[in-house]
Amino acid sequence: MVLGIEDMAAKTEAKSGDLAIGQMVTYPNQGVCLVEHIEKKQIGTSTLHVYALRVLSDNSTIFVPMENAAAVGIRPVISSMQFEVLLEYLGADFELISSDWKIRSREFGEKLQSGDVFDAADVLKKLTFLSREKKLSFREQNYLEKARFLIVSEISNAGFEGESVFEIKLEELVETACRIHRRIQPVVAVKSDH
Repeated sequence: MVLGIEDMAAKTEAKSGDLAIGQMVTYPNQGVCLVEHIEKKQIGTSTLHVYALRVLSDNSTIFVPMENAAAVGIRPVISSMQFEVLLEYLGADFELISSDWKIRSREFGEKLQSGDVFDAADVLKKLTFLSREKKLSFREQNYLEKARFLIVSEISNAGFEGESVFEIKLEELVETACRIHRRIQPVVAVKSDH
């Protein structure tokens, strides 16, 4: 069963609206952040109210203008209901993988930039499947690792599962998805990589 990507995107489409101090949010391509405080910043002649977000993976701080938070893709971490849907999605089949590395690279890059955990799951499943067939390029390997990091980071920081427990479950679910997909696409006729 292939779940429509539009259906999955709707699952984490929640807008940032007004973020609360102490709230856990995801920042595209960075992972889970904590809203530490709101402050005024003077940028040229303008005064902006910004969210100070602490990136939990490296303890760095990102300042995001409040009015740009939704446009940047900042959103609350997934809910328990979305977590259950994600688990189902991780173990489900996925769309065919392009044999053209340029198309794959653009698709995977855009999905990871979206900040949507379901897009990251799609990248993880497809690159795991592809890695069974060929050695991934440096860029694809980075995308694979980034997708895994974004998913594990969100789930463990949302408090649904411990990191090590979830990593085992994640491997099992993705392996199931790859087994299912192999019946539909036994091989990706991969064009030569860059």
